[in-house]
Amino acid sequence: MTDGRLVLLACSPRVAPGLLGPDAWDVLRSAEQVWYGLVEHPQLPALHHAGVQAARLDDPPRALAQRLLDLAARGAVVVWLLDPAGDAALSTAITEALTLRAAAGTGTTPELELLAGSYDLPGAHLLDLVAVMDRLRSPGGCPWDAHQSHESLVRYLVEEAYELVEAIETGDRAHLREELGDVLLQVVFHARVAAEDPDEAFDVDDVADGIVAKLVSRHPHVFGSDATSGGESRTAEHVEATWDRLKTAEKGRTSVVDGIPPGLPALASAEKLLGRAARAGLDVPLPPTGAPTDAVGLGDTLLGVVAQARAAGVDPEAALRAAVRRHAARTRAVEPPPPDHAGTSDHPGSRSLGAGRRRHADPYDAERPSLG
Repeated sequence: MTDGRLVLLACSPRVAPGLLGPDAWDVLRSAEQVWYGLVEHPQLPALHHAGVQAARLDDPPRALAQRLLDLAARGAVVVWLLDPAGDAALSTAITEALTLRAAAGTGTTPELELLAGSYDLPGAHLLDLVAVMDRLRSPGGCPWDAHQSHESLVRYLVEEAYELVEAIETGDRAHLREELGDVLLQVVFHARVAAEDPDEAFDVDDVADGIVAKLVSRHPHVFGSDATSGGESRTAEHVEATWDRLKTAEKGRTSVVDGIPPGLPALASAEKLLGRAARAGLDVPLPPTGAPTDAVGLGDTLLGVVAQARAAGVDPEAALRAAVRRHAARTRAVEPPPPDHAGTSDHPGSRSLGAGRRRHADPYDAERPSLG
């Protein structure tokens, strides 16, 4: 016979306490008993404010499981507030106890329900990264992280961006996921550093607000009056032309040359310049090319190669990286193995140009100083 009910109430640690679904509030208000184990459970202030009384139990998992089941077996609705970090040991103990009770066929077996009081929305786990970074930069955190500045982090941002490119081009999904995380870390790290600026502080929420506003304003065909017009506004070419027009107006640019980052790799810079000129309808003659005999001639030849790549729909930067990887493989094929690696593979990371993709635990760089 089934009598009574034990409700395990799960609440997301990423949702503000008290923001529970109607089913959760209904069961909390109607329950005869509400129990919790975490000393400072985040939901307690909200429950107290709502007039829901809760008491603490600190029994070991197996004893606690038996106690909760016994209480519910008496016909009561009993609620247990799960630890936001998870109550795996208790959940296992309850499952085992129910199995034993059912097998024995004696006593009363209460109904067991797992109820989600709040849910994580997509992207909610980004809050965990923000919290970790805040901890690292706060007093008592990591001295290395606390010492960093925007300037000192530049090298890591560049490295991580290139490692992400490598992951994309080699097609390694696990590598891609890891490198996306490393790039995301750099964004959150810089935002945390910026929040400490005494004069012009901004935080990660300001960064997110800015990019959201930019995305909305740059996509009038999705969010604005053009959203239902269809036609050419739905073509990629029209979208690119719209972006160029909007960026020119926003940033006060007077030339298609304006805004091309000076630190961009040369091939990528050339491709961007040629692309902007083409979208603007400018017919800019390329310099004549021949057998290069000096730096100027070589530069003009390379510019012509980039123009040919654009005409063929090929990314010249990616094409050259692929060619370099192929040549690196050819180079490795003719290299003698190191004396201490004879007969073994000495290139575990064949997708990179060095001895392999880094495998150290440090999230930034192998040269980061040891902290003990």
